[in-house]
Amino acid sequence: MKRQRKALVASFAAVSLILAACGGDDDTADAPAPAEEPAAAEEPAAEPAEEPAEEPAAEPADEPAEEPAEMALPGEGVSITMAKADWSTEDPNAYTVKMILEEMGYTVSDPKDTELGPANAFLAMAQGDADFWINSWMPGHQSWLDNELPDGSLVGDHVSVVGEMMMAGGLQGYLISKAFAEEYGITSLDDLNNNPEAIAAYDAQDPVPGNGIADIYGCSESWTCDDIIESQIAFSGWENIQQTIAGYDAMFAEAAQKADAGEPAIAYTWTPSAYITMMRPGDNALWLTVDEVIDDSNPTGREGGESYDQRPGTAGIGTDNCPGSVDGVCQMGWIAADIRAAANNDFLAANPAVQKMLELFAMDVVEVSLMNVEMADGADVLDLAAQWIEDNRDLVDSWIAEAMAAA
Repeated sequence: MKRQRKALVASFAAVSLILAACGGDDDTADAPAPAEEPAAAEEPAAEPAEEPAEEPAAEPADEPAEEPAEMALPGEGVSITMAKADWSTEDPNAYTVKMILEEMGYTVSDPKDTELGPANAFLAMAQGDADFWINSWMPGHQSWLDNELPDGSLVGDHVSVVGEMMMAGGLQGYLISKAFAEEYGITSLDDLNNNPEAIAAYDAQDPVPGNGIADIYGCSESWTCDDIIESQIAFSGWENIQQTIAGYDAMFAEAAQKADAGEPAIAYTWTPSAYITMMRPGDNALWLTVDEVIDDSNPTGREGGESYDQRPGTAGIGTDNCPGSVDGVCQMGWIAADIRAAANNDFLAANPAVQKMLELFAMDVVEVSLMNVEMADGADVLDLAAQWIEDNRDLVDSWIAEAMAAA
């Protein structure tokens, strides 16, 4: 346990370093002088009539000062349908922004009630069935914005990506069991593809043993990363490697068990997440490099595949965690994704305070990764979100004030 705890701290310290590498004041006019009266014929002056003495004015009764009216919250009477991704690693962000909007008076649905993959989420937002989510991984999800709707318009005509929630926060790549990598001298997926002995050893224990192919643990279907991996395999010409597409958590748990046992396993993963506390770079796993980073040539011909471009696909990771690094740069084959909100355009126009909040809202990727670790240990995401707001109260209050000023 002590070794794993040290490795966990080291992993997050490494992630922190990697992600750090991307006229006058008086405007009253002078009154005009009165015009002179014309001279009149002289008459004897009349004696002035005596006027009765004025009664002293009655003192006004004291009245209580009026209390200033409370400012109406911009969200009063407004209900929001919030969606979330069908993965959980950004749940802390989702429930944090939900709670902040509720402080502004909005009634916000539970995001898990509209839990969707990217394709369906962007379609739901375009059709007005969901108002927003915080799970857009750009540029990878651009392909869903480029999809055409039945009326001929594009999803992106109705949905906008908003704010900078975790810019370059989605570090992505392939982890390999350290023991297997060191035994066969594997530092890149190209090394594996071109090493028949390593392929045979991997194939003997992979998800589809005996087919002569190294079956690596990929993504769940419709997450977009599954399509990008297929495109990477075609682009790089990895004839001896293919992707297993299944439920991600079950796949990754299997890969982590193999890494702990020193058995061969390769898995795609990302941050923020608790996954890198299970396959721990530098401890039981290593990051792999790829020789060529996929461009916009769309080798599989998928609709929107041009947006799978991952250049430059590098991260500042040293050789201890990525043996294929050159001068401290690991060519992982994946760009560190910008994780951002997206929302229906009509919803944004009708709710400028929400738009401003989504533009301001941001969380630190390492903090969110640690929250993921706590979730894996049984912590309630609602408690974690509430604690984050309490710990960042001044910042949250400044966001709320700016958002309310935009209403």
